[in-house]
Amino acid sequence: MRLTAVIAILSAVLGIGSATQWWESGNYYQIYPRSFRDSDGDGIGDLNGVTEKLQYLKDIGFTATWLSPIFKSPMVDFGYDIADFYQIHPEYGTMEDFERLIAHAKEVGIRIILDFVPNHSSDQSEWFLKSVDGDPVYKDYYIWHDGKINEETGEREPPNNWVSEFRYSAWEWNEVRQQYYLHQFATAQPDLNYRNPAVVAEMKNVLKFWLGKGVAGFRIDAIPYLFEVDLDRYNQYPDEPLSNDPSCPDPDDHCYTQHIYTQDQPETVDMIYQWRELVDEFHQQHGGDPRVLMTEAYTSFENIMKFYGDGIRNGSHIPFNFDFLSNINNASKATEYVEHIEKWMNAMPKGVYANWVLGNHDNKRVASRFGVQRIDLINILLQTLPGHAVTYNGEELGMTDVYISWEDTVDPSACNSDPEHYYERSRDPARTPYQWDASSMAGFTSGDYTWLPVSDEYKTNNALQQLRAPQSHLKIFKTLVRVRQEPSFRTGELKIQALDDDVLVYSRLKQGSDIYVIVLNLGETEKNIDLTKYFNVGAEAEIITSSLQSQYINGDTVKTSSFVAKGNVGTVLVGIN
Repeated sequence: MRLTAVIAILSAVLGIGSATQWWESGNYYQIYPRSFRDSDGDGIGDLNGVTEKLQYLKDIGFTATWLSPIFKSPMVDFGYDIADFYQIHPEYGTMEDFERLIAHAKEVGIRIILDFVPNHSSDQSEWFLKSVDGDPVYKDYYIWHDGKINEETGEREPPNNWVSEFRYSAWEWNEVRQQYYLHQFATAQPDLNYRNPAVVAEMKNVLKFWLGKGVAGFRIDAIPYLFEVDLDRYNQYPDEPLSNDPSCPDPDDHCYTQHIYTQDQPETVDMIYQWRELVDEFHQQHGGDPRVLMTEAYTSFENIMKFYGDGIRNGSHIPFNFDFLSNINNASKATEYVEHIEKWMNAMPKGVYANWVLGNHDNKRVASRFGVQRIDLINILLQTLPGHAVTYNGEELGMTDVYISWEDTVDPSACNSDPEHYYERSRDPARTPYQWDASSMAGFTSGDYTWLPVSDEYKTNNALQQLRAPQSHLKIFKTLVRVRQEPSFRTGELKIQALDDDVLVYSRLKQGSDIYVIVLNLGETEKNIDLTKYFNVGAEAEIITSSLQSQYINGDTVKTSSFVAKGNVGTVLVGIN
């Protein structure tokens, strides 16, 4: 096994030597609005609650925040089933509340990015109801099919074996229209038909509407599902091949088949390029700051690289990098971390930025995946790599997953399971209310009810307590965000090495500026490291910040030839000239 990998990423290669735009090397914060802050006591977070806390985010140092869906919805999938793309969901507030949020964000100096969910609507959408009725304008807004007749039983069946992300057939029979419709997620989320130019135009109108309201861009959801194989090529939508995965023996599970006809169709990439062209044109026509696109896709590495652009057309500013979500866990070795970082940095096209996403509303929390003892180490990694950092709300506090009983479970992914298996499928544990303080309901609401249970740990782990403590996860995070603005982090070179299975070290250096060295010990055993073997750092260095359980205090001076790295501790040092 190769234990050492070295990469040198020069600012000139990345095209970031003169980074001046607001989004470049940005620090982004994902808010799950339903769980962030409830302003009216109904137990559900809302827009006024977000407005109330914008200064808190600005004080930490975030560039922008993206909001999980806030549009009108029956809330079958908690906002990812949109009934009206042009309206605010009443539980979250009004359009006036949204406009007030945008205005206050501008005053504070933080941008608002919206979650755009283009793959599907709600089955309560006017578009879908008109499609069901055969309205000529909306008739082909969705994917409809007659199905097939079972030769043995004579019964009508779904057209093929396509399986929903939330289990069971991806086809649902509609009695009124007497056809099946496709839903790659919940039955209440019918897939839109992107082979219909009217749908493409409608969704572009949605983007223009919200750009006109002052948003700074969009995070685009579930990109791989936009297109299905073109029916014109077949008399019948074909069955997808079986995965033959021994860990997935249930035919009702999404993993039972290979989704070669329902995901990652070539037209998907072109759609991203069209949306990028739209936001760029809006900027040219209306001025102000550039608007950005973030794209969410659990897909192949090669596909994600295509999302950046093809050398002629631009694509997503930030194609989310889920390597640390999908491929790294608490047992991963330092060499694996280096390999994934190196892979991304070396594969990017010229003139774009890397990005790192370590948590979101669809995955277990960082502290629960990697261990509470490593939360600072992981945040240090996130904030000291080149490019964009994306943080899910609560990770800066080290919030952990909250146990949600079968009776309290509301996530459709889990509800489609059973009491024995639901928890492994549930996204509820990472979506519980934000822990603001030690008062009743963690300061999330003035009411006596919350839509998901509050963590039992809120009295000892909350934002107010961490702001007041001499040192805390939040204070370490704030230090990281501040130092990340230094030239060596913004546009400097990255050199990274795995010293063994446990320790990775890297430096960030811009010529003429200070050299910063980051040491991450993933193991349990203390290591003594001679940093001068790897970096031209000088005889002494100053501790900028270190994990909460570290023996170091910010400002300590250490000898670089005999640096002591405790187990599960990350440390940022700056060379002393």
